[in-house]
Amino acid sequence: MTREYRVVDAGRPAEVFVALRAALADGGLAVVPRSGGSQVESGGWPGIGERAAQNVALVIETSGSTGVPKRVALSVDALLASAAASAGAMGGQGQWLLALPAHYVAGAQVLVRSLAAGTEPVYYGEGHFDPLRFAELAAELDGDQLYTSLVPVQLARLVEAVEAGAREAGTALRRFDGILVGGQSLDPRLRERAETLGARLSTTYGSSETAGGCVYDGVPIGTTAVRSVEGLLEISGPTLAEGYVGDEQRTAASFHEDGGVRWYRTGDLGDVVDGRVTVRGRSDNVIISGGEKVLLDAVERVVRGMPALGEVVVVAADDDEWGQVPVVVATGSDSIADVRDLVARELGRAAAPARIVTVADLPRLSNGKPDRVGAARLARVDGSASSET
Repeated sequence: MTREYRVVDAGRPAEVFVALRAALADGGLAVVPRSGGSQVESGGWPGIGERAAQNVALVIETSGSTGVPKRVALSVDALLASAAASAGAMGGQGQWLLALPAHYVAGAQVLVRSLAAGTEPVYYGEGHFDPLRFAELAAELDGDQLYTSLVPVQLARLVEAVEAGAREAGTALRRFDGILVGGQSLDPRLRERAETLGARLSTTYGSSETAGGCVYDGVPIGTTAVRSVEGLLEISGPTLAEGYVGDEQRTAASFHEDGGVRWYRTGDLGDVVDGRVTVRGRSDNVIISGGEKVLLDAVERVVRGMPALGEVVVVAADDDEWGQVPVVVATGSDSIADVRDLVARELGRAAAPARIVTVADLPRLSNGKPDRVGAARLARVDGSASSET
């Protein structure tokens, strides 16, 4: 048994919501939310006559932060298991404000959770994130339990607005019974600022392959299990994707069985101690500098501790002497000597960034995550279109 695909314009989240309702409830078409809704944007896929497996309700298309495209097939059971686990972790079902793009798993899952709860979500819509507009929409919510899902940059904008005197933004932050924050690591200083203002936050870890966040504040939710195998995190549970559409080789490389249990290889470095998960960074975000391994995510965590740098991302750049070196792309500036000294003390001399490239704004993907490919491109410019400190 199979079902047809239905491409839906993610810029019209209410239509995605209706399509998902049909897909989850009565075997409707498999939903493919896509920015712009055009098949041309995705090489004409799905082609005429292409069909999904009967249990597939949603396909998430993503290039991720590294630019490698994939189409993740999620079943009805996986989506509903994720919604149930989330409700259990957050203290119940409720009404949601969708402030993320519907073609990313975190946005789509806001719609799935709303369907599971039998509530109507409020939609932010497209465009630049405006804390005051968010506050206006939050005021429209009338459910018994209120939730939203944000990426760190959106939370930062809300906190900055409150600290600048926007009382309505503060009211909005405090109105939610739970705010999920994911997509990238949350700076502890930002979390403290938000919680001081009354926000109730849960950081999430997961991916399209796990139907979204499946670890909240370091603890697996529902019946999710996480283990570390030779330093790499693997996840099992009912929320796992079926695999990648049209890519059996990638599916086999990412999903495997062990003792009758199906596991997903995340590609993330991390540890699990006493049931608590710690993510240290992407295994593919490691460079060799002067013969030594350097984890760029670790460098990024260190330099985030320097407030003068503002928003930062650390990328790799080629170097004639060392092979590759870390480069800090930031919205602020600081002494490169101070940055190098701090990183060297924490991580060793090989991890010390070669330079700082200052930009007006960090390049971002449409879901708010840093665009590391774009940031690396800026680093290669080597100061011709930006300043070096």
